[in-house]
Amino acid sequence: MSELLSAIHAIVGDQGLITDERVAQRPNESWSKGSCPAKAIIRPASTEEVSKVLALCHEANQTIIPQAGMTGLADATKATEADFVLSLERMRAIEQLDTQGATALVQAGVVVEDLQKTAAEHDLLFAVDWGARGSAQVAGMLAANAGGNKVIRYGMARDQVLGLEVVLADGTVLTNLKETIKDNTGYDLKQLFIGSEGTLGIITRAVLRLWPSAPARQTALVGVESFDNALRLLNTLKQKLEGKLSAFEAMWNSFYGFMVNETGHHQKFIDDSLPYYILVESECVDDTRGKEQFIEVLGELLEQEIIVDAVIAESHQQSAALWAVRDDIESMVKAFSPLIPYDISLPLRHMEAYTNEVKTALSEQFPESTCLTFGHLGDGNIHFCVGPVTDKKAIDTVVYKILEKYKGSVSAEHGIGLSKKPYIHLSRSEAELAVMRSIKAALDPKGILNPGKIID
Repeated sequence: MSELLSAIHAIVGDQGLITDERVAQRPNESWSKGSCPAKAIIRPASTEEVSKVLALCHEANQTIIPQAGMTGLADATKATEADFVLSLERMRAIEQLDTQGATALVQAGVVVEDLQKTAAEHDLLFAVDWGARGSAQVAGMLAANAGGNKVIRYGMARDQVLGLEVVLADGTVLTNLKETIKDNTGYDLKQLFIGSEGTLGIITRAVLRLWPSAPARQTALVGVESFDNALRLLNTLKQKLEGKLSAFEAMWNSFYGFMVNETGHHQKFIDDSLPYYILVESECVDDTRGKEQFIEVLGELLEQEIIVDAVIAESHQQSAALWAVRDDIESMVKAFSPLIPYDISLPLRHMEAYTNEVKTALSEQFPESTCLTFGHLGDGNIHFCVGPVTDKKAIDTVVYKILEKYKGSVSAEHGIGLSKKPYIHLSRSEAELAVMRSIKAALDPKGILNPGKIID
């Protein structure tokens, strides 16, 4: 063991340092792919230990790759043979849950689903939610500024944060675990680290906003015959459900058909020949009143032929089955690999033209490929997967050059990492990139934190 690792071992102990064959047994990419090539995996148990470890690594010019739940799709957690991996998996305490102030003070290794369940025990909701909730950690959620299924009502991950504790590259600890929504005391430093993908500091603790739990939830899967009707549906539900709309998840025919016909795991709830399918959810307090309103609004939309088919969940089990069609990305990946995932956002008025143009261009240039499209349509974010992969760079060029024309973002919620780094200039000006580089240089002058990710 090197002198540096011996010094780190003295800080974190036997449980906090892995240097044997278990390193290679860990994944190096999302979906549990790859073998971690790092020299060691460091597992501190407190902010103090993180601080001491980073101070040593900073002095030794040793690079650190933060890894959390490994559910991101931008290669932001890839390590090399020269790196140490830093994992906060031993920092999983929910230190405080304030039911009156509706806040939670958590360590950054807490699994998102565990926080959701703990909040629910107190009739509260942690609103950031997506399919990988069972493995994603708070640290990764904040580092990537995750979005998920409820952004339309509650906002992104950054909208749930009141305070942060962060360790800088040299071991300096910034602690600002405020529990108040209002704090206009100068620069809002926490926002620098949310979405920074571990390139500026290591988030170790956070104060997160909770929301009153809505005990009643109405879920439906509906089919529409045009994208215009999908948008009319969205605007009608926003208005007539009186702010209760909590999810509006779109599935193009390519995705819905693949999930119900090819994965072997999901029921075909409605006819699979329609061009668009929308999973809608409404949250309310009164189950009877909420269901009546939900059915009434959907009934009107059926009469107006804005929607042409619908199934309404009659139980929690049926709701979960409907959601599984949208959320079971793991089954899709297994049945549709190798693939390239895309995560983009753009104004809703351009969404149909953009997706059609991409589909046409891919069909012409890569006739053997298929494009599965789905996403959080309510907030202008769609995902699509293209496969089988033949020439990733060429496919990237098609997808992103068309996106540039519509002034969209190359990453809506998964970050930049390595995979989207060559295309960040399509969404950020050179002036913005220069400011990013200056911030990186100021907070991590030796470039030891997640080097090469987002910007050089």
